Amino acid sequence: MSDLLAWLRPWEPSLPILLACALAVGLYAAGLLRGARPGVPAMLAYFLGVGLMYAVTQTHVDYYSQYLFAAHRGQHLVLHHLAPFLIALSAPAPVLAAGLPAALRRLPHGRLAPLFRLLALCYRIVQQPVIAAVLFVGLIFFWLTPSIHFDAMLSLDLYWIMNWTMAVDGLLFWWLILERGRPGITPRLSPGRRILILALIMPPQIGLGAFITFSDRNLFEIYDVCGRAFPIGPLVDQQIGGLITWIPAAMMSVMAALVVLAFRLAPSERGAPATAAEAT
Repeated sequence: MSDLLAWLRPWEPSLPILLACALAVGLYAAGLLRGARPGVPAMLAYFLGVGLMYAVTQTHVDYYSQYLFAAHRGQHLVLHHLAPFLIALSAPAPVLAAGLPAALRRLPHGRLAPLFRLLALCYRIVQQPVIAAVLFVGLIFFWLTPSIHFDAMLSLDLYWIMNWTMAVDGLLFWWLILERGRPGITPRLSPGRRILILALIMPPQIGLGAFITFSDRNLFEIYDVCGRAFPIGPLVDQQIGGLITWIPAAMMSVMAALVVLAFRLAPSERGAPATAAEAT
């Protein structure tokens, strides 16, 4: 038991992540207490998504992610793909809005309305399909550029910037793809456009993953400099990480396409959980 508790302790404690996860859980719980009824599957998906984000950044999983390339790719698979997918799939906006204090819900219509209109405009811009797809794939390529990756793994500040950008971009992308319910500020795409976006982001991820997997040279020497968590060769570590970048990440697009088709074939599933608050 003591070993388990030690493993669950943060390797690199991050107050912003702790606060973000606590706020996400607290607001959702408050929304449930105020009468939101999203259903058990939606609740499980939401809490599992938030829990996974916490687990890969605030437990000893993060240690392995810093000292093993394959573990790092697993961490980013969760931060950028799986956890945001689950959160977006749960359609949590109405529940989170219901959990907000009444004073905060009135802010967008009060004296701060111009600021909120500007934020909404920026949000709509980054949620345009082409921009969203380029950002989603581009960030993967950016942080896996060997020289940039080397610096990010040496600098704690840059390391957290890398993880935050992956998590936030993942939430934005999967929110766009899986958006449903009452219209809000997120662009409402047709099922065909959503599936097209999912198809377009697959080849770059497959290509990058295959390149890393089959490369005959060590692309990420930072793990030699700092040492690996397990005694495996650099190319084996790199090959496993490349496969994680290649296969599971691409399969997430297939899974999302099936979910989008399910929404289309079952119109009743489009309805967001009923709450007194307006979805965002």
